[in-house]
Amino acid sequence: MPDIRKLDQVRRFFDSRPRVSQLFFFVFGMLLTLAFAPFGLYFLMPVFLLPALFTCLNSPPRVAAKQLFWFGTGWFLSGTYWLYISIHVFGQAPLWVAILIMVCLVLIMAAYCSAAGWMISRLVKGDTWRMLIIAPAAWVSIEWLRGWFLSGFPWLAVGYSQIDSPLSGWVPLIGIYGTSVLTVLSSAALLVVMIVSGRQRWLAAGIVVLPWIIGAALQPVQWTQATDQSLRTTIVQGGVSQDRKWSREQFQPTLDLYRNATLKHRQSDLVVWPEVAIPAVLDQVENYLGVLQSDLRVQPKTLLFGILERNLASQKTYNSVVMLDGHDRQIYRKRHLVPFGEFFPVPDFVRRWMRLMSLPSSDLSAGDDEQPLLESLSGNKLAVAICYEDAYGAEQLYALPEATVLINVSNDAWFGDSIAPHQHLEIARMRALEAGRYVVRATNTGLSAFIGPKGELLDIAPQFESATMTMDVIPYTGSTPYVRTGNWPVISLLFVILVWFAWRTRQQR
Repeated sequence: MPDIRKLDQVRRFFDSRPRVSQLFFFVFGMLLTLAFAPFGLYFLMPVFLLPALFTCLNSPPRVAAKQLFWFGTGWFLSGTYWLYISIHVFGQAPLWVAILIMVCLVLIMAAYCSAAGWMISRLVKGDTWRMLIIAPAAWVSIEWLRGWFLSGFPWLAVGYSQIDSPLSGWVPLIGIYGTSVLTVLSSAALLVVMIVSGRQRWLAAGIVVLPWIIGAALQPVQWTQATDQSLRTTIVQGGVSQDRKWSREQFQPTLDLYRNATLKHRQSDLVVWPEVAIPAVLDQVENYLGVLQSDLRVQPKTLLFGILERNLASQKTYNSVVMLDGHDRQIYRKRHLVPFGEFFPVPDFVRRWMRLMSLPSSDLSAGDDEQPLLESLSGNKLAVAICYEDAYGAEQLYALPEATVLINVSNDAWFGDSIAPHQHLEIARMRALEAGRYVVRATNTGLSAFIGPKGELLDIAPQFESATMTMDVIPYTGSTPYVRTGNWPVISLLFVILVWFAWRTRQQR
């Protein structure tokens, strides 16, 4: 049985010192960022979740919600502080605007944590063993909700921290949210170990370690099949800083840099440039594209590059990736745009005020939800994700299993020398592991990388430098279990659990 006296002592301590309690949960939330890239201390995730789960077990719903709000505030402030860099330093928005947007996002994310705390406390009702079922279900249901509601912000999902842990063996089966479930389950079971005694403690300890043991056993399993061909692939990282990228004097040097780097790699089958590598609109550089097409006829290869594209008839502008092969042109248009970066979800009167204040206020347009895959000269179909589109893994499943290689182009220069590019690379690695495919990732200033089908880093370019990398990328076919089912089995199970316990709680009133 639980040692009620110990629980009461801790609860009374926090109840009598609310400021200390708030600071405690805020600090532990901040420490949670250490489990993610670039720190990668994945084993800390179950440990640092313990205070949050403990208060859900031993506090009324209102108190648990309040304490997890502070936990979430610390977590997302330390994990997403880089928004200030992109909005103020490079976006040149006024300081107060940058701080306002950053604080609003942090508070919204903290509110999600607060909702999870309230739900867990409400359904657990102080029952230690209920934590094993309810805590993962409630926490990850809220995590899934924040990943899509009102455009969503799936950054810092708990499962991303486990890309290098034994739990990564589960990813091709149950995806990012299933991995989050097992991580929270391990933390909940660890809490039970600390509370119960005797045989119950041994049972809880077994629940802690079993997912990790099974995950380690699953890691060598090959869920997809390598083809008998390889694509000699080159990534060109321009290394042009964000504050110079759009300057007039930098324009021609940028065009020359990318073209010359491509010409040097005669034997490459595929060359990938970053997001908006060419700082212009497509129809403004048609002559340059003609030169590139001539180059590609002399040195047959497929070239992908990011650029803005506009439809003069509809007056729409897209963030696009263009594929050239010496003859044809194919285009992918970004589907999931960044709120307050690529579009502004505000009323017209706010937009007019933003124009008066000389603030960015124009919108890009989103591409279709499902678009034809880009097909290279080799016949391989490529699935493209632009920037943080790759954080929405389920949205890319339409391209599988037809796509044999995944492409991610990004411009993480917006985030300077912060943890954001490392976190973004961690997300791209998770997509490779979920799909069982190579990911070719080209960014403007880093971190460009080749990622293997197990989510492993094969090669990575130095940050803030002009660099090229070349590697033989093997196309893969087939589907992982996650590709076939998506998130729905996991999410449906979680909702069934929550509905069942909510009904039981109501019946017991």
